[in-house]
Amino acid sequence: MFWKPPDLKPTGAAPAMPDRDYYDVLGVSRDATADQIKKAYRKLARTHHPDINPGNKDAEAKFKEAQQAYDVLNDSEKRALYDRYGAAGLSGAGAGPGPRAGASEWTARAAGPGFENVDFSSFFGPGFQPGAHQGGATFDDEQGGGIFEEILGRVRGGRGGRRARPRPEPTEAAVTIPFLTATQGGETPITLSSPDGRAESLVIKIPPGTETGSKLRLGGKGNDGGDLIIHVTVEPHPYFRREGRDLLIDVPLTVAEAALGTKVDLPTLSGTKTVPIPPGTSSGQRLRLRGQGVPASGTKPAGDLFMVPKIVLPKTIDPDSRMLLEQFAERNPMKPRDGIW
Repeated sequence: MFWKPPDLKPTGAAPAMPDRDYYDVLGVSRDATADQIKKAYRKLARTHHPDINPGNKDAEAKFKEAQQAYDVLNDSEKRALYDRYGAAGLSGAGAGPGPRAGASEWTARAAGPGFENVDFSSFFGPGFQPGAHQGGATFDDEQGGGIFEEILGRVRGGRGGRRARPRPEPTEAAVTIPFLTATQGGETPITLSSPDGRAESLVIKIPPGTETGSKLRLGGKGNDGGDLIIHVTVEPHPYFRREGRDLLIDVPLTVAEAALGTKVDLPTLSGTKTVPIPPGTSSGQRLRLRGQGVPASGTKPAGDLFMVPKIVLPKTIDPDSRMLLEQFAERNPMKPRDGIW
């Protein structure tokens, strides 16, 4: 057991231990993993942080309680002491490392068993002076919660002594956008609902070539100032479809057009173009229009547009047409399935 002289009070009294068990404070089991402890603390910090609840003393107290519990349970050595001895195991020497030669020290005067020097420079680096201003911050038991909370707050917050605000978890949203907006790029509106029920409308920019499954990140637009991650779904198009940065479009042709060749008016992203169909075009063959696919974006080049001929036959034919087709087959013998299977 650790022994503490009743008249010993180092500069900046340590904060009182919470009445509740640290595990109960965070709402985790005693065998919780480090990741589970971190997630539980972040959830409580986001709920009770003083910046989110200005002037709310109850929220501030709960935030400090959660922070103090996390400071212990997130440190493997402190957690082991706490599990073995309870809150008493964190008094005195159990809360810090041993002395370092030449370093500023907080020394328990007339220390008995269980006390040793606490080296503040191991937290703050050379030049730290206990009780001195560090970047405008001071030790304040009433506002800061005591010297150990100040130490741990500075470790998390870095220079300046300000307690770091926990990084908010990203907010996720979903949006469905038209095919042409996703392909060519553009803007689309989105309406978000905040936790307090307020609705906010945003106009987001869509980069060219956005696909279903893409994620757009907007910094600082989520809840509590966190990032907003938008999951994108692209609507299908009535005649265009995508393969990477290429576009495909089916082009229906008659037997005569496919056999003899023709010209067709073809829709593209930049307007209608008249393009030739060479004689002897077969169904399923791909005809390329270079640079007419997804527009170039950054280092990504423009894709191509492929015409995919689809030969269309009449449902019924008259006797004369049948005779002509039979003559055509006799004059142009073909074995299109040879070697396929």
